[in-house]
Amino acid sequence: MSHVFPRHCKKAIPTAVRGAGCYLYDSTGKAYLDGSGGAAVSCLGHGDADVIAAIQKQVADLAFAHNGFLTSEPAEALADLLIEHAPADIERVYFVSGGSEATEAAIKLARQYFVEKGQPEKRHLIARRQSYHGNTLGALAAGGNEWRRQQFAPLLFDVHHIAPCYEYVLREEGESAAAYGLRAAQELEDEILRLGPETVMAFMAEPVVGATLGAVPAVEGYFKRIREICDTYDVLLILDEVMCGMGRTGHLFACDADGIAPDILCIAKGLGAGYQPIGAMLCTGEIYETIKNGTGFFQHGHTYLGHPVAAAAGLAVVSKIVGDGLCDRARRQGEVLSKALHDQFGQHPHVGDIRGRGLFQGIEIVEDRETKTPFDPAKGYAAKIKTAAFDAGLICYPMAGTRDGRAGDHVLLAPPFIIEDSQIDELVGKLATALEQVIGADPAAV
Repeated sequence: MSHVFPRHCKKAIPTAVRGAGCYLYDSTGKAYLDGSGGAAVSCLGHGDADVIAAIQKQVADLAFAHNGFLTSEPAEALADLLIEHAPADIERVYFVSGGSEATEAAIKLARQYFVEKGQPEKRHLIARRQSYHGNTLGALAAGGNEWRRQQFAPLLFDVHHIAPCYEYVLREEGESAAAYGLRAAQELEDEILRLGPETVMAFMAEPVVGATLGAVPAVEGYFKRIREICDTYDVLLILDEVMCGMGRTGHLFACDADGIAPDILCIAKGLGAGYQPIGAMLCTGEIYETIKNGTGFFQHGHTYLGHPVAAAAGLAVVSKIVGDGLCDRARRQGEVLSKALHDQFGQHPHVGDIRGRGLFQGIEIVEDRETKTPFDPAKGYAAKIKTAAFDAGLICYPMAGTRDGRAGDHVLLAPPFIIEDSQIDELVGKLATALEQVIGADPAAV
């Protein structure tokens, strides 16, 4: 009997024993194509010799040094590498152990920044519905995933949410993409004015929305208008690239595709590629200098900040992404994956939308393509597709509640950047098998 507290107490899961390239193997020897990189984590695949060697060397040299006393060479080198490629004006890196810690730190830094500037009245955070920013209480409050928030709502601080930039559902008939983007962005300005600009500290968003919406990028021009609004009202722009960053969308930093730079930026997942738990919050030099010239102390922290072994892994991962041209490869293979998805599902009666950027792709499952009507949530299709795909030897990331936290289903795909064309064919074929088994088995859905 296991003493591990699993994510789901009523479901037995296999034991993973080995990983190689794009595959994971369980204790029975069964292979699983890792079509979602776990949760968009394993960007380099499994068993990368260079990353393993970097970790082994660092463990032998220095396993741990608390960053309240000492910094470390890999942490300094990784910070330098990230800043070398970061968006304009981003100058400092604050290492953490994962995505939720990164977004939590970002919220707290935004607040302390304005306190130290002598503007303590700036306290409101605005985010978007159908977003996901992590599972700690602050990050959960910022997120707009109602299913995850519901039972913890009494514990969450008040965050104000506007609509996502969700073209498939929210763009009106006859409305151009550009006009829709401006209309969607206008919700931010309206909310800032409603709350009072002097009270709003930050707006937080994912450049490409991951788990909750299923790889939804904003329309062109949306984020440029968002940046203008934030600048107008002295509101910090926090971009959550925990899932979509580090090359996943074909750019090391996802916001590069939108031609903007944030004030605070959060990364994780692909930063360590699963070899070590690591995340980071990056900020502008102006924010850093405000803290430095004020109290000089960011009132936040965790034991494993800047962990030397995690930093060494991150350094090896980012060096490989940059040095081996893996952002370009993610972009190219993303086009291959997108075409394969369109070829297989473009006319499927229950696939309403195929979207994404780079190797971050999603398909939305609907009951009626013409009306875009989602299936009854009681059918539980997302969970059933996940099980059917897993049985077929494919790990993917289906999620329910796409539309409003309750209705709607999508499948998120985020395979390793090293995926080959033949493996993309395997991925799409196994996903097709799963959809046929699940949706085709329902007489009402034929």
